[in-house]
Amino acid sequence: MKILLVGATGLVGSHVLKRALADQRVTRVVAPARRNLTEHPKLEAPLVDFEHLPADASWWQADAVICTLGTTMKQAGSREAFRQVDHHYPLAVAHLARRHGTPTYVLNSAVGASSASRFFYNRVKGALEDDLATCGFASLTFVRPGLISGPRQQFRAGERAAECVLALLGPVLPRRMRVNPADNIARALLDAAIEAKPGVNVIGSEALA
Repeated sequence: MKILLVGATGLVGSHVLKRALADQRVTRVVAPARRNLTEHPKLEAPLVDFEHLPADASWWQADAVICTLGTTMKQAGSREAFRQVDHHYPLAVAHLARRHGTPTYVLNSAVGASSASRFFYNRVKGALEDDLATCGFASLTFVRPGLISGPRQQFRAGERAAECVLALLGPVLPRRMRVNPADNIARALLDAAIEAKPGVNVIGSEALA
């Protein structure tokens, strides 16, 4: 099975990449990225500019796309820049992959994703889900984690504090409110890509705790 992974350099994406390369069900991983990835016999990692994706590249044809692209408002610097990374780039990937015949798309979305949400972050995630549903994938899965735990390249004080509090309260909290380890999310993303259940599917945060 050939997996097209976008977002492989991020927290969740790096866990997906590690799992996919170790999984015997996966024969090839294509991970277009802005910087070089560590070489592996199963990995093809073309350098790309997400503003100008190569529309005719043969590697767009795959058995499934896993998309873990995402940023934060602080990193993006503006709402429009955030929307570009969390909506426009994943949707552009979807259009190109679908045009080349890829039948399955799995998105790392977010709990509370809704185009009608009062919150900008959730509204962008929801709008992306709505737009992906019009692309014609035979199998489309939205994985919706809550607070994600794991070692990040950039320290986020607020998220780290929330992780600590939720970790302490974990045993008494409902599963949907617990911290979601990045590797649990990665496993759900990869399994959804391989299983390719027909239609639109949602995996909630309670399944990722």
